Amino acid sequence: MPTTPMVSIVCTSYNHGDYLAEAINSFLMQKTDFEVEILIYDDASTDHSPRVIKQYENQYPTLIKPIYQTQNQYSKGVRVELFNHNRAAGKYIAVCEGDDYWTDPYKLQKQVDYMEAHPACSMTVHAADRVLSDKKKVLSTVRPERRNTILSVERVIEGGGDLVATNTMVYSKEKVQLLAPFYLNAVVGDYPLVILAALRGTVDYLDENMSAYRVGIESSWTERELATSMKRINHYHDMEKMFDEINEYTNYRYNNALTKAKRGYQFSLLWEQGKFNEAKRGEYREVYLELGKKRRVLLEVKRFFPNLTDSIRKVRWKLIQ
Repeated sequence: MPTTPMVSIVCTSYNHGDYLAEAINSFLMQKTDFEVEILIYDDASTDHSPRVIKQYENQYPTLIKPIYQTQNQYSKGVRVELFNHNRAAGKYIAVCEGDDYWTDPYKLQKQVDYMEAHPACSMTVHAADRVLSDKKKVLSTVRPERRNTILSVERVIEGGGDLVATNTMVYSKEKVQLLAPFYLNAVVGDYPLVILAALRGTVDYLDENMSAYRVGIESSWTERELATSMKRINHYHDMEKMFDEINEYTNYRYNNALTKAKRGYQFSLLWEQGKFNEAKRGEYREVYLELGKKRRVLLEVKRFFPNLTDSIRKVRWKLIQ
């Protein structure tokens, strides 16, 4: 009789054919004293992703459980993360998208051991490398703290979507039910997921680097959804709505943190709209100054030479590849 898995590994893929094998292999290399299942959701990829998944499914038919969509659901406004979350049988859910991968074979064991020993913990996260597509050149490390610690609700809110890497997350399915309106209505998935986990228990950061996530991939959410000025403007408006919904959901308990986070997106919106002087005055001046000198210089370059920054970025990608 099959045993119930302790962990459900959930992987969402769209046109990740060139990277999926590495992701799946990093799941298979995990050394644990408990059972796992691997749930892969393919959102009607137009590349060879389904073929890659099928090869692994044939090799590990009881371990790898795919869903192959014939029509893209994300483009219809469907929260595709829920396909895997809702069918997950594990006590814990470990997240990794199809273009990312894990680097430590004991990652799951470490996170589960910690969560079993700390029942108030609703999610664990850890450090991760940002790497350049298939070259795997490390660009930077996502490391919000320099020690093991609990990330407060305020820290999670103010830290934004880049505070932790998505593929470091392991969360309790019982504690983190994906039913909150602000999560279901959000245009992003990872940022509100961490906020929801922080509201349901504690988000505990383990200061170990155990995964890598890729940047500069054409099929990534960032490249698809934030490619044009209009898309970025719409995104900033959507994020403002999300903060308002979280504020209402929490009875304004975290109003200060949410207001600060919202102001950051309002600053970005003003800058995107060319309202530079307004973005540097009044309530937004603090946001501008907190960006740091390097980021401020880049913003000013983009302000006066709007096409130059995109050209520099493209040349930089080519050089470091």
